[in-house]
Amino acid sequence: MELKGRNSLWSMDDSLAELSMLAETAGAQVISRVGQYLDRPTSYYVGPGKLEEIKSLLEKKDCSIAIFDDELTPNQQKNLEGALQVKVIDRTALILDIFSRHAKTREGQMQVELAQHQFLLPRLVGQWSHLERLGGGIGTRGPGETQLETDRRLIPQRIKRLETQLQEVKRRRESYMGRRKQARLPVVALVGYTNAGKSTLLNSLSDAGVVAQDQLFSTLDPVTRRVWLSGGHQVLITDTVGFIHKLPPTVVAAFRATLEELQEADLLVHVVNITHPRAPEQTEIVENTLAELGLDCKPTILAINKIDLLDSAPGEDDISMFPVPEGRPSALVSAARGWNLVVLLDIIQDQLSGQRLLRPWASTLHQIS
Repeated sequence: MELKGRNSLWSMDDSLAELSMLAETAGAQVISRVGQYLDRPTSYYVGPGKLEEIKSLLEKKDCSIAIFDDELTPNQQKNLEGALQVKVIDRTALILDIFSRHAKTREGQMQVELAQHQFLLPRLVGQWSHLERLGGGIGTRGPGETQLETDRRLIPQRIKRLETQLQEVKRRRESYMGRRKQARLPVVALVGYTNAGKSTLLNSLSDAGVVAQDQLFSTLDPVTRRVWLSGGHQVLITDTVGFIHKLPPTVVAAFRATLEELQEADLLVHVVNITHPRAPEQTEIVENTLAELGLDCKPTILAINKIDLLDSAPGEDDISMFPVPEGRPSALVSAARGWNLVVLLDIIQDQLSGQRLLRPWASTLHQIS
């Protein structure tokens, strides 16, 4: 649904197309997409006529789940499930479900579970028989398979326990970051829209073996590797979770480790998928998100990626095809093919040298392994 008169970077069709990709990443088969323009959301999120249309479509196609593109209130979700007689989830629950699939570290798993509990708790009141009837599947991964079967009075206790455990993990990570600072190695963080090619870029730069898939949110936990620059310099490059359109606060909280890595970074490399039809809008969403997180003052390089997939390869120095912010250092690259990565590394070195952050290899490096 799109509100009438709302000025959005993306059209409703673009947003639903991305929602379909999210659903497929979570393992769903997308049967159909339905949209509506409204002055304001109703108690059923959509209007009565559209509600009947959706119900008829679900019955005709024998669908078991309906996914909505905006965050639903607990009452809207309850009303929709009662009217449609299928499981109903929203964009936030879907993204958290994907996070739970891709979190590999203990911290990442705990953070996602905490976010899921905090998101689901207000939606459980008075709905136990309803939830039992709807069963498992997409949108109930993680705590949905275990904790939701317990008395809701236990969930706040689990939330408190997770928060305590995460505080301890945070202290250990801060200790690690302190040792990293003592080693005086510059930190470069890869940022960008989800599926822009950040993991592939880190693999190409460092042979890190990070999971690189053509999926949304294939990376959740930050991964850091050393990379050599010319002149005997080393830097730490961190691959972080991708940003996305309509990123809810609940989801932002689920990758706190990524945010802390970004805050500690000396330089950001904003990776852009030049082949995406909405590449300029994706770039603006990332820039806006960084600004909201107070990171817009960080020195940033633009890595315009996937040029190998263009119909005609651009010249090495030709970036006029993409709207680069004035004064922003940029490079046209192909992380998959390794094109122009030396150019990118030279730009990274120039930026760090300007900050006087580079120094030759030192024996203290073993302290942060």
